[in-house]
Amino acid sequence: MRFPRFVEAVSRRSELPIEQAATITRATLQTLAERVTGDEADDLAAQLPDELSAYLAAPGGDGGQTGGAVEFLYRVANRAAVDPAVAEVGAWAVLTTLREAVTVGEFHDLVAQLPKGFDAMVDPIPRPPYGG
Repeated sequence: MRFPRFVEAVSRRSELPIEQAATITRATLQTLAERVTGDEADDLAAQLPDELSAYLAAPGGDGGQTGGAVEFLYRVANRAAVDPAVAEVGAWAVLTTLREAVTVGEFHDLVAQLPKGFDAMVDPIPRPPYGG
């Protein structure tokens, strides 16, 4: 998924203007990079266009950031210069769009490194059908 399409999808899902969706996309990916191990950020970045993967190259991404979803949203809000309610809608849209942009396995690996409070922000990961 190319950068403009990714941001358009975030804008559509969040009902935010394109410029604000781009800013929240950047802020969300940078904050995610602080939350996950450097290896996971690299794996995720490898499946995204260069414009998006650059945001995952945050210094110190060692998975050591503490705090749950609320702190995450405040960091996104601060980075994007929006209020936390806008950050929540935007971050949800970014995570939902990420789920479509990367493989199911990669998204599962990302979610596994996020605190439990993120469950409400992440749509369920589709399970493969079991045939018989």
